[in-house]
Amino acid sequence: MSGLMNGMVEHWQYWFVTAFVIVAAYIDGKELRVPNKITYPMIFAGWIYSMIAYQVSGDGWYVGLGWSLAGTAVGLATLLPAYSIGGMGAGDVKMMAGIGAWIYCVDTFYAFCVSAIIGALLSIGMIVWSKQGRKHWNQFMYIFNEIVTVRNPETLSTIAAERKSTMRLLPYGIPIAIGTVSYFAWMGMLV
Repeated sequence: MSGLMNGMVEHWQYWFVTAFVIVAAYIDGKELRVPNKITYPMIFAGWIYSMIAYQVSGDGWYVGLGWSLAGTAVGLATLLPAYSIGGMGAGDVKMMAGIGAWIYCVDTFYAFCVSAIIGALLSIGMIVWSKQGRKHWNQFMYIFNEIVTVRNPETLSTIAAERKSTMRLLPYGIPIAIGTVSYFAWMGMLV
């Protein structure tokens, strides 16, 4: 037990991010949104933490802020394309930005990759569970065709918003949380 406690103290920032993604996933699962009241403070706190941590280490606050801003940008970039065409909520994008503000570029990208795999598996599981594979395949092909032919993000977003009430939705905060925590655990960041 003392090894876990030592790991929690030594890697507290990963535990903090873990707590954040679990809370965000819970809210997303319940309300189908990740609220700004938790994403914005997470982003700003990551910037402040990074400035302080790098200043204390002697590298300068601006270096910490630079790494944190870069991580925030990577977090935004991972889901912004899906958001721009209406396939993702803004809260999910800001959730990834909050993760990036704390764990920077490389770890944010890998956490996203694991989250994308988890999201795909959960989506397939939802389709199998619903026993409506043909319907979902046709819907996927229809949406894919729209993306290829329309190519205007604003128009695609409008079409997606109109279609949203007829679709089975996956609160993407859940795959983000599972993927991020799984990545942390796999990489030994929690012990």
